[in-house]
Amino acid sequence: MSDLKLVIGNKNISSWSFRPWILLTQFGIPFEEISLKLFTPEYAAIIDKYSPSKKVPVLNDGDLRVWDSLSIAEYLAEKYAEKGLWPKDQIARAKARSITAEMHSGFTGLRSNLSMNFHGKKPDFSVPEDAKKDIDRIQTLWEECLSSYGGPFLFGQNFSIADAFYAPVVSRFITYGVKLGPKSSEYVQTISNLPSYKSWGEGAKLEIN
Repeated sequence: MSDLKLVIGNKNISSWSFRPWILLTQFGIPFEEISLKLFTPEYAAIIDKYSPSKKVPVLNDGDLRVWDSLSIAEYLAEKYAEKGLWPKDQIARAKARSITAEMHSGFTGLRSNLSMNFHGKKPDFSVPEDAKKDIDRIQTLWEECLSSYGGPFLFGQNFSIADAFYAPVVSRFITYGVKLGPKSSEYVQTISNLPSYKSWGEGAKLEIN
């Protein structure tokens, strides 16, 4: 059994948990999944055992606790350097870090108005103006990367941390029926067809049945 334990929240709604989970799964890094139900007394009673921040996701590696999805991703990139979680090229790597950080700290309009609901379907949703600006920006980022690096992933042939961080956005775009340009639509298909993405969705479905 792996020493890595990834503590996550509800798969249907926890976009932050989705990021390191799909990263570990996509790269075939063994880990034990510990799933906690958010906003419950049980969560409050047990979270201290795993997370000093009292939040998920958190990665436990033996006695080490790594919290925050971006910190977890960087830790994994160092621990498994041979797997190439970031692009190998320095310039591509710098851009990948930039767009990942922008996702991590920005897009508040999207987060506020199009919350993650993996199995929800809201095709007639009217997107507010501040969320539209975020959607336009995300499309610009995706299309620049796909054009520059040739796809099918943001930085070429290989899945990276950047793709992991935008996987929850793919879910949101599907849930809310967001209309996208051809390149962005193709990228949504690429990510949503990954076995790792589908596996997360199967877990999310079990939560709501």
